[in-house]
Amino acid sequence: MNIVLEVGTKNYGNDLLVIKKSLSHMESLVDGYNGYTLSEPSSKFGWTFFKLVFKPNLQNGIEEKFHDMIQRYPSSAYAEKFANFISDFFISKGCDVKIRISD
Repeated sequence: MNIVLEVGTKNYGNDLLVIKKSLSHMESLVDGYNGYTLSEPSSKFGWTFFKLVFKPNLQNGIEEKFHDMIQRYPSSAYAEKFANFISDFFISKGCDVKIRISD
């Protein structure tokens, strides 16, 4: 199952660049190239939102390489644990975003 995340940011231009660089780094770590897509952004109340869709090759690579770290997040749903891991990953790269699972 592909996980789809909704990303919210107040600084779309800068955060998008950091997100793309971070995902490129992640792709090289797990050999999951061309592993995601981004939707067109929409703005509301000073925030810009867009969807981040993980393709199976990248998602599976992340899940395998970082399984122990993902499992430590306090949630019963695996998708929420994965979303929290990705959120912390982006924050560690200097990206101030809010991430939630998209319906």
